[in-house]
Amino acid sequence: MKFSPARWRAATIVLLLLLAAHCVLWEGWLAPLRAGGSWLTLKALPLLIALPGLWRGRRYTYQWFSMLELLYVAEGAVRVFDPPPITMLAAIELLLACALFLCVLGFARSTRPSLAAKQTAAQP
Repeated sequence: MKFSPARWRAATIVLLLLLAAHCVLWEGWLAPLRAGGSWLTLKALPLLIALPGLWRGRRYTYQWFSMLELLYVAEGAVRVFDPPPITMLAAIELLLACALFLCVLGFARSTRPSLAAKQTAAQP
């Protein structure tokens, strides 16, 4: 099944918002490092900084965001080995971050210039 760039973009936006909300909930209320919340809730800001460019479908934003987003994959992979209440939260972050990474790559691949040139050349 082949997705259109619009579907990749929509999936990316939804997953980005879910990951940002998960980061804020995790570090703010569910399992903060300190009682009452933690400054680690700010780790959701880089995700939200990329949101306007991702929303507009700017290929360049998708390209640099794919590298930034790997930090969330790494954090989830490392923290999945923490004590039990954090393990589930880290697994959710890892799942969301991996799915987001795949959607970002899907959008970048479906909008690559070489593909557009091939599609234009094939039309009469």
